[in-house]
Amino acid sequence: MPSGFLRPHASRISFFQRLADATLIFSILGVAEVYFDVIFGVEYLFAAVMAVIFFFFLAENRGLYGSWRTSQLLDEIREVLVVWLMVALILITTAFLTKTSAYFSRQVVLTWFVLVSLGLLVVRFLVRWVLRYVRRNGANLRSVAIVGHNQIGHRLVKHLNAMPWAGLRVEGFFDCRERDDATVEIGQLNYSLETIDDLFRRIGSNEIDIVYVALPLTSERRIEALVGQLADTTASVYVVPDVFTSELVQARWVNFGGMPLVSVYETPFSGLNGWVKRMEDLVLASLILMIISPLMLGIAVAIKMTSPGTVLFKQRRYGLNGAEVEVWKFRSMTVSDDGAQVAQAKLNDARITPLGAFLRRTSLDELPQFLNVLGGSMSVVGPRPHAVAHNEMYRKLIKGYMLRHKVKPGITGMAQVNGWRGETDTLDKMQSRIDCDLEYIQSWSVWLDLKIVMLTVMRGFVGKNVY
Repeated sequence: MPSGFLRPHASRISFFQRLADATLIFSILGVAEVYFDVIFGVEYLFAAVMAVIFFFFLAENRGLYGSWRTSQLLDEIREVLVVWLMVALILITTAFLTKTSAYFSRQVVLTWFVLVSLGLLVVRFLVRWVLRYVRRNGANLRSVAIVGHNQIGHRLVKHLNAMPWAGLRVEGFFDCRERDDATVEIGQLNYSLETIDDLFRRIGSNEIDIVYVALPLTSERRIEALVGQLADTTASVYVVPDVFTSELVQARWVNFGGMPLVSVYETPFSGLNGWVKRMEDLVLASLILMIISPLMLGIAVAIKMTSPGTVLFKQRRYGLNGAEVEVWKFRSMTVSDDGAQVAQAKLNDARITPLGAFLRRTSLDELPQFLNVLGGSMSVVGPRPHAVAHNEMYRKLIKGYMLRHKVKPGITGMAQVNGWRGETDTLDKMQSRIDCDLEYIQSWSVWLDLKIVMLTVMRGFVGKNVY
């Protein structure tokens, strides 16, 4: 079997994968109707057609039918589930707004949503299993050349070696300078070290499929010249950004009217992701408020009966893009500090009421912030908002502190479920909290939000540093 056996059939594989997805969506709905003895009507046919249309649209938008050769299986699983969850939310919202939900069996719809998600995952598992099998037997491999005998290139080789399922075989390093025959040892494996002339010779003889240019951005002219020369070949070419770019928040290449730019500091919630995040917030906040409204009413009565003052306390915070917002909380202190100097709550703080101490330990004082979520100034999941006075202090002490305001503040977040709640009496503690916030912004997904919500329910309501 030749090494590029599947390459001419890539478009056909993508077509059959789309066909399999559409067949799954239609057939599982039909099976669910038969199982629950529901008559197949035009409303179910319309729902299936709309589900396929929305699924294909969202899948194309998120690159689901592109090559996953160099991506982790978990990344593909996450994208599949995100797309199908978005389709489910769209259909449910449409049925609610058009008042047609009564035409559908809840058992059928729930079974459909669950089994389709499982079926889509099974298809991806099978495709990866088949590709892994043929690559293990020497087929569908891609030969890789790395331009740059440096730290960037060495790190790339280690990354490729950690992904054997990708079927990428590193042929060697190619350096711009003349060298005698030599080898490079990385992780107990030896790779040849050749010249750029050798690279073009091997590309011309079809020995190289992919070229990774792993030169530092300071070598702009060398990169430009090399990429220009490679344009006259049939090899696929990728420029590997150096560590400066790869460690920046949301750093990625973007197209600006035909001009490629590196996006350095940007929100992950632009375009479609922003709509998805907002829909997620509205659905979660509405469901949670319906569940906790009796509890909130009881807390409000208890606060009014046990201490003088208002039930709710509003404090100024920095929200999206650094704009000031008012965050609502149940009052837990005898004072309402919101000035230029705001002291964090400490152990045995005299300002905290007896009921307030319980509310703060259990995070019940944060429940009114679900109203902030409905109003659009907060999200269910995101970096916790700090007092304005604390922001102005820490932005001068911690690099990248204000990047956390590229997204809306949240009721819970990655920092909270990782134990960084409550008092931050040292700079290291605040640094750890900010590191979690920036990691969340870099790796956001709907699945990550749902995971954080579940972890909050299981372990995030209490903390040893919460006073």
